[in-house]
Amino acid sequence: MDFYLLTKAVHIIAVISWMAGMLYLPRLFVYHVQLRDNNDAVETFKVMERRLLTAIMTPAFVVAFLSGLLLLFYFGNVDWGSFWLWCKLLSLFIMIYVHVFLGQCQRAFASDSNRHSEKFFRIINEVPAVLMIVIVVMIVMRPF
Repeated sequence: MDFYLLTKAVHIIAVISWMAGMLYLPRLFVYHVQLRDNNDAVETFKVMERRLLTAIMTPAFVVAFLSGLLLLFYFGNVDWGSFWLWCKLLSLFIMIYVHVFLGQCQRAFASDSNRHSEKFFRIINEVPAVLMIVIVVMIVMRPF
């Protein structure tokens, strides 16, 4: 089996899994804020948010990151002077920051200390989608 293609497939699967969580977790936060007075719902959301973050998002991120490093440094014939690559990497680092921030939000919800509004999480919900679009365009089209 071609190790490069296997690594690429693993990377794509991991990125899809990570992005699914990145797009869903802020939506759970919106619902959590909306139902903050319903104790049963709040406890259910706490479990869902923790499991999504710890069982899906973070492992998928680790696999995506490691396989991405492998693709970049082991197989990569990368032109470090290309603007598209730096734009993609900047978008990736912002995505990682959003992941860490969502983890902080999950811990705040778990301890009943969330300070953000429903509207805030509705806006945050759009950030991973925009970053994903930028990253995919940079990788596929390499416009710069």
